[in-house]
Amino acid sequence: MKKLALFSSLFIGAFAFAQGIQFEDSNFATILAKAKKENKLVFIDAYASWCGPCKLMVKNIFPLKSVGDYYNSHFINAKIDMEKGEGIDIAKKYNVKAFPTYLFINGNGEEVHRTLGYVEENDFIQFAKDAEDPDKTLTALKQKFEKGEKDPEFLKNLAGLTIYNDTEFAGRVLERYFKTKTEMSQEDIQMLLSATQSTEGPLYKIFQEKKADITKILPADKYEKFDKNIKINTVIKKSYNADTKTWNDNYFMTESQKFLAKDEAAKILAKVKSNRALKEKDFETYKKQTLHVYKDYSNASSEELNSAAWNFFENVNDKASLEKALLWAQESVKKDQNYANTDTLANLYNKIGDKKNAKLWAEKSIELAKSTGQDYSDTEKLLKSL
Repeated sequence: MKKLALFSSLFIGAFAFAQGIQFEDSNFATILAKAKKENKLVFIDAYASWCGPCKLMVKNIFPLKSVGDYYNSHFINAKIDMEKGEGIDIAKKYNVKAFPTYLFINGNGEEVHRTLGYVEENDFIQFAKDAEDPDKTLTALKQKFEKGEKDPEFLKNLAGLTIYNDTEFAGRVLERYFKTKTEMSQEDIQMLLSATQSTEGPLYKIFQEKKADITKILPADKYEKFDKNIKINTVIKKSYNADTKTWNDNYFMTESQKFLAKDEAAKILAKVKSNRALKEKDFETYKKQTLHVYKDYSNASSEELNSAAWNFFENVNDKASLEKALLWAQESVKKDQNYANTDTLANLYNKIGDKKNAKLWAEKSIELAKSTGQDYSDTEKLLKSL
């Protein structure tokens, strides 16, 4: 009877696991070939390991029976980390810049449809149905736009689908959308702010023209701060040559000082160089620039300091530099003690060999996580290892 009960529990467990989306354990070329042979689309969950909404989809949506029933019968499903292995090239090919992104690809490797973000059960199934409807795919929607469609709801939906991966096209869509608007809602303003990345596109002109409407909802000082950030982003893009991976420091400093103080401009340049170096895995440059940025960290926010300290924990190994990061983490905790920065502090103490303090802060971090209902499994693993 015990064996029967054990078998039954294993069977039930296996059945429950099988309810959700079943992802292929194979390379992308093989997955495409299978899709072509079976005349199906490939569904790709394009994720990153650090992405919170990605983890929530895995926990809440992918395991659902209704979701699994539809996706398993209609698509070849793939789950690919866009920052590892062949995922890096896939991300470049399909212009994946935000996570999670959901792609539908045909057997020839052509993109048919996409969306992104955390999506609830019914919407996630409807989105899959749209991918199979020739009149509702992203390709069809783009064609409809090019034919002159002006319906505001259509334009808003299309902008939302393209704003994070095809900013030039989304800019054209939103330009047409805002021409139809006599009044701007809070959602309109949020969409405009998300899409306006440069002073050179048509959206920046709308951003300026609609200032009175925007500042009815957004305080004037925040409007000015956002305006400054748009200008900074524009100068940054023009200062960096992606082909040669070089910076034009003189151009950045000259242009940015038209609206920034010299010291602020220099600090921003060091920050963007640090971020770029980290992205390109040039860890020595990253370390050098970050240490320069946080030589004086008294005015940095708790969140900013925690982020800098954690990145150092993950990417820097010499003790002297890690001890600098420890100071940032301590200041972050001092300004706003929470689960995230106490966890960072615990990990940094452990990495420099201070097991006693690592244990103390790991316990504190778990205590804070429990009180706020956060997942502390990684911190618990650290604590058990000490």
